[in-house]
Formats: sequence, C-alpha cells, structure tokens
Amino acid sequence: MRDPYEILGVARTAPLEEIKQTYRKLAKELHPDLHPGKKEIEERFKEVSAAYTLLSDPALRKRFDAGEIDASGAEQAARRFYRNYTRNQGSQGPSFEAGFADFADLFSSFFADAHRAGPQPGGVRAGRGRDAQYQLEISFLEAANGAAKEVALPSGKMLRVKIPEGIEDGQSIRLAGQGQPGSFGGPAGDALVTIRIAPHPWFRRDGANVVLELPITIAEAVLGGSVTVPTLTGPVTIAIPKNASTGKRLRLKDKGLLDRKSDKRGHQFVDLKIVLPEKPDPALEDAVEAWAMTHRYDPRRHLPW
Repeated sequence: MRDPYEILGVARTAPLEEIKQTYRKLAKELHPDLHPGKKEIEERFKEVSAAYTLLSDPALRKRFDAGEIDASGAEQAARRFYRNYTRNQGSQGPSFEAGFADFADLFSSFFADAHRAGPQPGGVRAGRGRDAQYQLEISFLEAANGAAKEVALPSGKMLRVKIPEGIEDGQSIRLAGQGQPGSFGGPAGDALVTIRIAPHPWFRRDGANVVLELPITIAEAVLGGSVTVPTLTGPVTIAIPKNASTGKRLRLKDKGLLDRKSDKRGHQFVDLKIVLPEKPDPALEDAVEAWAMTHRYDPRRHLPW
C-alpha cells in the first residue's frame, strides 16, 4: 500500500483538521455512487478511505510516523531495529545499543503474547494478534434506527458493520478476528469500531427520548390546530391545544429511541415556540393593540423582580 500522506496529498506535518478537510473533498469526488461501474474510481475511493482511517487516528498515525507499523497497519518491529542501527552510525562506527534494545523489546513482546496464547505442538507458542481501533461517523437517524455501514481498514479492506438500533455516541462495536494477525498461527485480534454520531438539524437526544423544537404561528398558539411534525420513523400529525405558550411541551409516546438496557422505547417531546411574521404587519399590530387595551395581564407576575 502506498504512503497514506501521498494518497491524500498532504504533508507529513499536516494538522488533523487539514487531513479531515482533504478527505471529505476526495471522498465527495470519488464516491462510487457518482461513478457507477468505474472500478478504478472505486479502488481509489477505498485507498483514500483507508489512508484517512490511519491518519485520522492519532495513535495509529504516531505509530506509522515512528515506523512501528506500515501503511496497512502491520507491525514493523524488524524494520525499527534496522532503522535504529543505521540511525546510530557515526564517524566512530556503528552503535548497536539502541538496535539491540529494540530487538530485546521485540522478543519480550513476542514471548509475552505467546505466553498468553499457551503452548503449541513442538514447543512453539502462538500469540494472539493485537486489537485494532477505528472510528466511524454515522448520522443521527442511523443511530436511532440502526443501519449497515462499511469501514475502510488501513490495508484497504472494507468491513461491514451492523449498527444496532439506539446506539449511543462513543460506544464501540467489536468485530471478532478482524484485528492484527496473530503470530505463529495464533488467532487474530479484534477490530473495535468506536461510533461517532453527527448532530441532527432538528432532533436532540435526551437519553432514550428525542426533543424537537416546533415553530408555530400566533394563530396556532391562540386558536390551536393540527400540524405535521417529523419523527424518527416518519411524519405524524399532532394537535396544538388552544392558548399554547412558547415552551409548552407535547409528548408523542414511544416515538423516541430504543433503550438497549431496558429494551423499552423512549418518547418524542415537541417543544412549542411562537414565531412572529418575518416582517412587521400593520393589521396584526392594530388587532393586538386593540385587544391589549381591554385585556391587561402580566406574564411576569410570578418572577422575583
């Protein structure tokens, strides 16, 4: 696999935000849905996604920059030994001290993994591979309703991830056997995919409940009426009661998210917000002024000041 910095076209010193912006631009240009049937575009998209997966993870990027793993995420312990050997060569001849220290670390790590795995035939111990860490951003609705997504590994391999309904931001999904390969025939590690949920323009999560702020007109607030509101599973019609003030909360039972601990569904709350016309309306002003002359009331009478 090519150098991930070269694939994305960024400098090795590029900050994370620049890497994210570059990836978004390339992913938008190369998305397979925009180029149906073009295998080379699809492969390029996978290559870009894999490079971003490695460089967007600070821990993986640090290890890659240090030469501990290659562009596919595979361990590079042997190369590290050689690199330290050559790095310590000077006018007085080569120094093997750092190289042998790394070589000892390599064997120490190997035997520690092998000890955990247990003995194998012939006295050779097999070691379990390391777990691999990835992040996957999904939409609010995908988190609420569940989905099937793909995540690109540094090797370019695409893994299909099943997103369970009601998953929360920061939770991880374990994919058994999809991590680093084991040593001497040992089992592979697991892949841990941490979920990041993008904010929604209308919905806000509150535990298993969902909150939606609904703008209403003065007429709807005073006279009541029926309006259509979005929910996680599609639009529904609700009744606005008469004399509804800003901040009044309506409840749509069982229209929230699935609580995976209790296996019960939350509710959707609709918070009303009275919105005036965008431009001043003389007719409305005259009507309100005439009404106010004969209908005095103080909405702040309960406040302490």
